[in-house]
Amino acid sequence: MAHDIDYQIIGDDIQVVEVEMDPGEAVRAEAGAMLFMEDDIEMQTNTGGGIFKGLKRMITGESFFITSFTNNGNSKRKMAFAAPYPGKIIAINPKDFGGKFLCQKDGFLCAAQGIEINIAFTKRIGAGLFGGEGFILQELSVTEILLFMLGEPS
Repeated sequence: MAHDIDYQIIGDDIQVVEVEMDPGEAVRAEAGAMLFMEDDIEMQTNTGGGIFKGLKRMITGESFFITSFTNNGNSKRKMAFAAPYPGKIIAINPKDFGGKFLCQKDGFLCAAQGIEINIAFTKRIGAGLFGGEGFILQELSVTEILLFMLGEPS
């Protein structure tokens, strides 16, 4: 089930995305991205669909594990995520891209519950060698949720 979360991106070059979750809403994030969370938010870490899905994520530069945060309280709760290195956090609505989005390795930060992280390969040898992103990319598949990516610093 996809969740629609409220958010605020804070900062300039070293940014934080603060999300506000209604009761029952959930967010998925790369392991180690959580900066803080308020009471009543439960954290669960797993492979996100079995060993094979965890291995596919590892190949794309992410962690074997993915963490889900769920607001189990009766009121709105806040939490924040930050990148492990300086850069811009950008909000992307994958509906604008047909529900699938390709990004470089380590580009995923967090998203509303309902995201699938898969492996994708560069289809042309020249692009893989000289394109700067390599041969292995991440394919983020979603229906109607917002996700947060690390963009180029400006």
